[in-house]
Amino acid sequence: MKEDKTYTIDASGKALGRVASEAAKILMGKTRADYVPHVDSKVKVTISNAGKLSITEKKRLQKIYTSYTGYPGGFNKESLQMVIAKKGNAEALRRAISRMIPRNTMKVSRMKHLTITN
Repeated sequence: MKEDKTYTIDASGKALGRVASEAAKILMGKTRADYVPHVDSKVKVTISNAGKLSITEKKRLQKIYTSYTGYPGGFNKESLQMVIAKKGNAEALRRAISRMIPRNTMKVSRMKHLTITN
């Protein structure tokens, strides 16, 4: 894991989940021969053409992101359509990739190696 490798994924015309799972696998380092689960591989991923992702209308309406603050009345829901309207396809892709990466101490550093461009 001496050299930093950069991967580029073209998202135009591809499904959201397919691009996200490919990027998550690369960010975890599972595509490298020297993969070790407890070591952060310094792999960088650039996703281009995020605005041209293929997202079906059914997915836009039915996919719901939920969060709970822990306080009474703190349950928040927003659909994929609302996320895309507010922040664009890049945020939807970032959330999908973030939820595919294991929730451990290396998650933050792995997500910093992700670059998404429209």
